[in-house]
Amino acid sequence: MPARPVDLDPASIRILEHLQQDSEVGIGELAEAVGLSTSPCWRRVADLKARGIIRRCVAVADPQALGLHVNVFVHVSLEKQTQAALQAFSDAIRHRPEVMECYLMSGEADYMLRVVVEDLAEYQRLIVDHLTRIPGVAKIRSSFALDQVKYTTALPLDHLKG
Repeated sequence: MPARPVDLDPASIRILEHLQQDSEVGIGELAEAVGLSTSPCWRRVADLKARGIIRRCVAVADPQALGLHVNVFVHVSLEKQTQAALQAFSDAIRHRPEVMECYLMSGEADYMLRVVVEDLAEYQRLIVDHLTRIPGVAKIRSSFALDQVKYTTALPLDHLKG
């Protein structure tokens, strides 16, 4: 049975919705937008952070503006799915800066990675110099994104609105 979602009142949900769109908004502007005074709004934001609902606030950079033009979804299959093999792969991939996301998967591949690099030559270096050298990797399949239709970091919150 899935874990029960966190219990948030309507004001906290509104705060979270606003902060997911713009975490740099001032507390006064945020309070006005969600219909609270400044002090209660600040306390709610602090509570969302203390409870781990807001993990951190970051700047979302534009990969194209930074010259990162290639977005690749990489499916990796291991020779064996033992705990040791899974841990070895996870440890090897965790600190690769070009790997934006990595998921342990069900289905045909054991892992799916989202990789962002400058060009195909850089992607080839990642494959040849790093991914193929991880012990236990059996197969690597790549799918190149042609266009980004949607990208968001904001989580859906409608299910919390009772």
